[in-house]
Amino acid sequence: MASWFAFIEFFLGGGLVAGVSLWAAGHALLTRDNPNSALGWVGVCLLFPPFGSVLYFLLGLNRVHVRARQLDRESVRGLGTQRPGPSADVTDYTGLLSLDRLGLAAAGDRLGPWPVRAGNDLSLFDTGDDAFEAMLAAIESAESFVYLTTYIFKSDVLGRRFIDALADAVERGLDVRVLIDGVGALYGWPFSKPGRLLRALDVPVQFFLPPRLWPPSFRLNLRNHRKMLVVDGKRAFTGGMNIDKAHLFHDGHGISDVHFGVSGPVVGQIERVFLDDWAFVTNEYSTPSDPALGPLGPTACRAVENGPTRDPGRLSSLIQSAIANAQHRVVIASPYFLPDAALTGALEAAALRGVDVSVVLPSANNLAYVDWASRHGLGALLVRGVKVFRRPAPFAHTKLLLVDSDYALVGSPNIDPRSLRLNFEFAVEVYGVAAVSAINAYIDQNIAISTPYTLADDQSRSLMIRLRDGCFWLASPYL
Repeated sequence: MASWFAFIEFFLGGGLVAGVSLWAAGHALLTRDNPNSALGWVGVCLLFPPFGSVLYFLLGLNRVHVRARQLDRESVRGLGTQRPGPSADVTDYTGLLSLDRLGLAAAGDRLGPWPVRAGNDLSLFDTGDDAFEAMLAAIESAESFVYLTTYIFKSDVLGRRFIDALADAVERGLDVRVLIDGVGALYGWPFSKPGRLLRALDVPVQFFLPPRLWPPSFRLNLRNHRKMLVVDGKRAFTGGMNIDKAHLFHDGHGISDVHFGVSGPVVGQIERVFLDDWAFVTNEYSTPSDPALGPLGPTACRAVENGPTRDPGRLSSLIQSAIANAQHRVVIASPYFLPDAALTGALEAAALRGVDVSVVLPSANNLAYVDWASRHGLGALLVRGVKVFRRPAPFAHTKLLLVDSDYALVGSPNIDPRSLRLNFEFAVEVYGVAAVSAINAYIDQNIAISTPYTLADDQSRSLMIRLRDGCFWLASPYL
């Protein structure tokens, strides 16, 4: 009898192990987006039961997207409620955009919920000093509402100016709302506590997925990395700058960055992104203001939101479409440059077609390990004719995509997995020579002071440096 029980236990235990291994292998086969990754996990799960399944559960499951979809279902509005799709209607932009950009605009129609809107005025601010003064002036002149989203909001000398301006807007009876990322708010802690100061002055403030002790929750992913200020539905600001005095730029000191102010119909799209984020955090949704705005400038624009819920590859697909649409020039400026294979291939293909492709990176990075991982992949680009420039100190935080002389993508995204797949980002498409000329000039100024990084430079790295860079490159999906 004992032998029968032992046989049954062995049979049940073996069946359980086999079932779990098959489940893990099947899950990897159906969900991994890279055949090498899928094959590796299938082999580990089937060849090393049950340890392979445990390893896959710990390291292989994409918990970011699983958790994002769960939060999306639980929210009254969802995380990024706008729903694009390949069957979306395509607007006829003939007469508004050049013939060369009609295909790119059609791709944007299918990737996002909004059309390109004409009649916008775009301003470029290449220092925090100018950008923050314009933002504070907009808050001080607001008549109806002020909506602010930022990743980092430090209560330093700059942050206190914003806090005072927002509090004054509340005293004037305006609808003021501030949304700060829950992890970004910890920058500068314990000396920086913007939430406490804002609430003390009756400024409504919320935190996006803040860490908490109970029930325990701390996510380095699913961060709201957007930077948006919307005033009265008529004026908005976006770009790469946080509310942090480090962005003040004097005599070559501070963070080098770029920010944009925009007036016109596209502001309504930006306002909708904010209201959706606010509804996710508070479960309270407000109707957009939709003020009647006539043409305010010559620029055609479209808002682009991105996040890991329904379509995590949206922004990456748009960037690849823009690069494929280029005829003369492509420039990417990013502080963190870790493109995936598809984006790397798009840049290489453009260079091989004869397009002048340049990547502008900081020579002094605030995250050294990201710079090391980035350098591991530069050789493949250089071999195909992509030019790489390293901008001298101070740290360049600029995030731009420039195509030819009439298209740009500006906003908060970096060219790395965190921005393109793991976090919530915001950008604006800019069409038209007039507006893009200022961005072209800014890029040219940066390249002029930068040092080319050549294939000889890449190959001159020592073996130990190459091994270090390669090790950090292996971790690039999580950096």
